[in-house]
Amino acid sequence: MKFGQTGRVETTLFTSHKMEPEPLGLDLDLLLEKLRKKQPLSQEDFIALSDYVVEILLEEGTVQPVSAPVTVCGDIHGQFYDMLQLFKIGGEVPNTKYVFMGDYVDRGYHSLETFSLLMCLKARYPSRITLLRGNHETRQITQAYGFYDDCMKRYGNALPWRKCMEVFDYLPIAALIDNKVLCVHGGLSPELKTLDQICTIQRRQEVPHEGAFCDLMWSDPEALDGWAISPRGAGYLFGHKVAKQFNQINGLDLICRAHQLVNEGYKHSFPDQCVVTVWSAPNYCYRCGNIAAIMQLDDVAKAPKFITFCEVPESQRDAPPRQVVPYFL
Repeated sequence: MKFGQTGRVETTLFTSHKMEPEPLGLDLDLLLEKLRKKQPLSQEDFIALSDYVVEILLEEGTVQPVSAPVTVCGDIHGQFYDMLQLFKIGGEVPNTKYVFMGDYVDRGYHSLETFSLLMCLKARYPSRITLLRGNHETRQITQAYGFYDDCMKRYGNALPWRKCMEVFDYLPIAALIDNKVLCVHGGLSPELKTLDQICTIQRRQEVPHEGAFCDLMWSDPEALDGWAISPRGAGYLFGHKVAKQFNQINGLDLICRAHQLVNEGYKHSFPDQCVVTVWSAPNYCYRCGNIAAIMQLDDVAKAPKFITFCEVPESQRDAPPRQVVPYFL
């Protein structure tokens, strides 16, 4: 991968000289068939799948180049049946290429099944799906908001959860679509001016409580010019002037991010539409009543297309009783 003085990624020079890893004896097509039916994997298969995905992620950049056409998705949060609906609307992998911007787990009823399916799709079609890290792909958050408990209930021990944490540590922080659209879970950081600086972040760690890595996971756009303290207790609020300057320095047309619930499924933050939020979990936490969206980019020179969708009817999904946790993070 080569970065110029503006921080733009030269995707044509991004090549891997390593052979793709062997799938450790896994029948990925069989696993995909099981996972689409929400059938659990054995612990042995789950651990082998996790290890295989780590080997694939080792070959990806901290800012991963992606080419259009591609469909970009926001938070999923364990809403497995709604994610299946997303694939029906947007197209199945590998026919459609996807970027998911993090927050796959916690809060929803089926976090383990959701991330297992996404890992298996990544293993089977590595160039057709890009998985970014979100603020919920961390040890501390998953122990507080449900995913750790899901793993313990399914497997009776913490090893599968620890394997998922290893996968999380290797997820790219951002994706760059044809050098023009930056995808990141949260937002910008006052410590970062260029894409080159994002690439210098050591991503193979727990997300810190402060600093550039933290800000990329936690920050939000706001109707102001500069920076402000975030009410989340992590990251910052960033304004129009900040976003516009970052895009100009790096030759970007758009910053696409997730992280914030928007009732319409997507929302442009500023008048010139230089930042857009995409949210892909309909009726979030099974009580918010919002619709969800995905963003289709057929050509970065053209305006993106947004497709909205509603939750799967309750009659078409199972909902095991569980304690509802706060949804404001």
